Amino acid sequence: MACEGLAEMRIPLAYSWRNLLTRRLTTFLTAGGMALVVFVFASIMMLSNGLEKTLVETGSDQNVIITRKGADSEMQSGVDRNQALIIETQPELASGQDGAPLVTRELVVPIGLIKRGTSKPSNVIIRGISQQSLLMRPQIRILEGRLPRQGSAEIIVGNSIARRFSGVGRGEQLRFALRDWQVVGIFDAGATGFSSEVWGDCDQIMQAFRRPLYSSLTFRLRDSVDFPSLKERLESEPRLTVEVRRETTYYRDQSEAMATFIRILGISLTGIFSLGAMIGALITMYASVANRVAEIGTLRALGFQRLSILLAFLAEALLLGLAGGISGIVLASFMQFITISTMNWQTFSELAFSFSLTLAIVIQSLVFALAMGLIGGAIPAVQASRLKIVDALRA
Repeated sequence: MACEGLAEMRIPLAYSWRNLLTRRLTTFLTAGGMALVVFVFASIMMLSNGLEKTLVETGSDQNVIITRKGADSEMQSGVDRNQALIIETQPELASGQDGAPLVTRELVVPIGLIKRGTSKPSNVIIRGISQQSLLMRPQIRILEGRLPRQGSAEIIVGNSIARRFSGVGRGEQLRFALRDWQVVGIFDAGATGFSSEVWGDCDQIMQAFRRPLYSSLTFRLRDSVDFPSLKERLESEPRLTVEVRRETTYYRDQSEAMATFIRILGISLTGIFSLGAMIGALITMYASVANRVAEIGTLRALGFQRLSILLAFLAEALLLGLAGGISGIVLASFMQFITISTMNWQTFSELAFSFSLTLAIVIQSLVFALAMGLIGGAIPAVQASRLKIVDALRA
């Protein structure tokens, strides 16, 4: 009896697949509508994931960033020289080959640059760095030129800035903070936020902007397990008013607000679009039932039960959703070749990043597509399973 039941299930499943192939036009239109919805859904998730990935990969778990307590970003932070000296003497700090602690004092300020092909200015981060900055960030690679000399009005620009803004090529000059700055190099920081920054000597930039405080201190831990005890000691030190975070945690917090906004907006829009796709699937499946009433009656007369008919039409709807889901994901995968820029809400400056497709997004998109197919095909499937044999054969 079990074998007979299994054989009974196979025929309706093949029957569903055959009917989708027979009705190529309606199948294509319905699956195409679902594919567009899945494309939007996957693209939004890829956009959010790309933003988070760009900012999180900017940091390292081995690095610790110190900012003023309560400051959400380096732009809002201030650490004075006395506090910096206290932090630099902590025993948990790693040392470089010369025996000096791997710690960098940095300043972060916005400047306005003109985008290529337009006359509109946009904010860009300029970061004052020290000689230790590059040692702590091995992802930095000089593409053209050289590093700025210490104590000079020289700067290097990230490759994302060099592509999108005018006047920042190697050998050109930028004027900000009432001084002229020579561009001596272009660097690549990979898929990180540093590629959207301009770097120069920290002391020179502090003088130019008349800033008495550093924005942050970043140092390398000698052993990552020392972080909890170091964090507790520094944050409870009465001479300090600082917040201690791993660099990855800091940059993840930077991306949270914008990534959440993108997801909420995208899911809301996708939800609206998905209603149209489900209505399309509903109409398609209703038409399929109406055109095959006699066939359904024949299947019932041959001994197939209501459950078999129900599952056959649900399988047809799921196959439609699966086809739309796969097509939408394939289309969305090409978005990975696109780099876009937007404003970082924490720093109010330009940030360039790419769409990022992950296995989790693929699975979520397929589940979403199958859900659209299932919801759109549920009512017609129930209607098909409830047809009486005599009435169906008469039709």
